[in-house]
Amino acid sequence: MRVINGLLFFPRGGSAQVARSLSLRLPDFGWDVRVLSGSVPGGLGDAERFYGGLDVVPVDVTGADAPMHPSYEDRPGVPDVCFARVDDDGYVAQVDAWSRALLEAGATSADVLLLHHLTPLNEAAARVAPDVPVVGQLHGTELAMLERIAAGAPAQWRHADAWRRRMRRWGRQCSRLIVPTEATRERAVRLLGIDPQVCVVIASGFDPETFRPAPVDRRAWWHRHLVEAPHGWRPGEAPGSIAYTDAQVDRLDDAVILLAVGRYTAVKRLSLLIDAFALARTRTRRRAALVILGGHPGEWEGEHPCDAVRRSGAPDVFLAGWHEHAQLAGFLNAADVQVLASVDEQFGLVLVEGMACGLPAIAVDRAGPAAIIDPGRTGWLVEPDDEAALVGAIVEAVDDGPGRAQRGLEARRDAEARWGWPGLAGAVADVLDAASASARGAEQAPAEA
Repeated sequence: MRVINGLLFFPRGGSAQVARSLSLRLPDFGWDVRVLSGSVPGGLGDAERFYGGLDVVPVDVTGADAPMHPSYEDRPGVPDVCFARVDDDGYVAQVDAWSRALLEAGATSADVLLLHHLTPLNEAAARVAPDVPVVGQLHGTELAMLERIAAGAPAQWRHADAWRRRMRRWGRQCSRLIVPTEATRERAVRLLGIDPQVCVVIASGFDPETFRPAPVDRRAWWHRHLVEAPHGWRPGEAPGSIAYTDAQVDRLDDAVILLAVGRYTAVKRLSLLIDAFALARTRTRRRAALVILGGHPGEWEGEHPCDAVRRSGAPDVFLAGWHEHAQLAGFLNAADVQVLASVDEQFGLVLVEGMACGLPAIAVDRAGPAAIIDPGRTGWLVEPDDEAALVGAIVEAVDDGPGRAQRGLEARRDAEARWGWPGLAGAVADVLDAASASARGAEQAPAEA
């Protein structure tokens, strides 16, 4: 059985991590996988490098194969403008380009198309491979844009209604829609107008061979990534423009290290986290440090974390910059606690990966994190945008060493029991099997009649 695993976006966020993990695991369940992905050749978003070792058809979105894809976010000064700003001509250009890409990837002879998010790739599939069933996989960002449109789109989103209609159509065209949580299922049903029975809840997972507790020479690790080969960056400057001295990083030796991982988007609430950390540092008995890992070069919304650190005067905050996913386990194992202040995290794969490494987590009591963290047992949950509660959780996590260690052990047990990719990929394979069987049955029905 053959599946095209397709993403319009070049590899940058969590959906690409999910697509890669599935592509590696689905063959164990009888599926031959070809990846079709947007790509920025030669850079961090190079699909051939990101999906190395897999059968991948990269689509150059710098203009060689397709126009730069839009985004569900609206950030100034970036090449991937918000979908709701893209006019009809731009939409047609996307569909035409991705129709060619699907034909090149052999979509017409596939048994199933597994398409991540809801994008012009869905329209292209309906055009060039109308008889091949589509299984959609939602990751939440598309629903966030639809919610903003429903609440009243900004004036600059002149094409919001057209994109809302398209996305609802694409959702209804899917034979199945995989969603990460029950809360996401409820949002998808409400926003897309689809039958709840179409949605299948399957969480995202971690690779147990990569994400596990492992010894790390913490002193050497932090010196290498913050002093010797820094990736942190200031607004308008290149990776490495933020670097630290030996003396600054030496302070991590006896500190409880909190690690925040993610892009510099508004929903991540990095300024709130930095402010809360600055206040918590005045209350903890033990020294604490905050390392922020991520921030795709040149991309940020609102206040850049560098400016938030300067404004707040927060001590011992380190911007480590963007790193390949293969290095994430090392960063997690060099830390003590993971913290995610995001107020709109549809799942929170990095929480699961951290738990698999034995880290308890501090996160917001909404959506994905609320389904992942068991407060008091595997971590701490706080209300969205509640700085006082976030400060309290940080203080407790830093000062209560035995409690922190116990929550880390329980977090590891939960991750192993619930989110390992081998089992989750089997559940996705079952969905693909059902979609393919249903399509074959529909084809045979007239002959049998």
